[in-house]
Amino acid sequence: MIHRRFVARAATAAAATVLMLGLTGGAYAQQASETTGGTTTDNTSAGNVNGGGLPQVQQQGDVSFTSGGVGLDESKALLAAQSQWPLSLRFTGPGSDYLSDVKVKIVDAHGGSVLDTTSRGPYMLVKLRPGRYTVHAAYKESDQTKPVTIPAKGTAKAAFYWGTQ
Repeated sequence: MIHRRFVARAATAAAATVLMLGLTGGAYAQQASETTGGTTTDNTSAGNVNGGGLPQVQQQGDVSFTSGGVGLDESKALLAAQSQWPLSLRFTGPGSDYLSDVKVKIVDAHGGSVLDTTSRGPYMLVKLRPGRYTVHAAYKESDQTKPVTIPAKGTAKAAFYWGTQ
């Protein structure tokens, strides 16, 4: 009986130690990286009270963008934010399956690349200046191209669908 109690206590102590080390290691990893996750001053990241679940906004040149929507909270946040972004893109596959890892390249009317990235989910929101653009989207081995015009007021949308995965 004493042996069983000793084993149970030792197992509990070991589990508590492992848990504590894991939590401490996670906190250290967050401190060591300045680019992952949100901060209290970054209200655009998922997990922040003011962010509403919107994924972190990224910057490439003078173009801001965010993508995601794999989880329900992110999907709702991205759909709710569409009216605040000049361009919204959606990527789906067979049976309206949501796709991620879609390579996106946006080119302006003069052929200059303004955005070259990979979507982290089925929705991408992009802040572009008014004008004409071409959106190139590639999923696996299949490429699609769509022209879009960003109005001075209002928004534009483009939906990309791949019939096979």
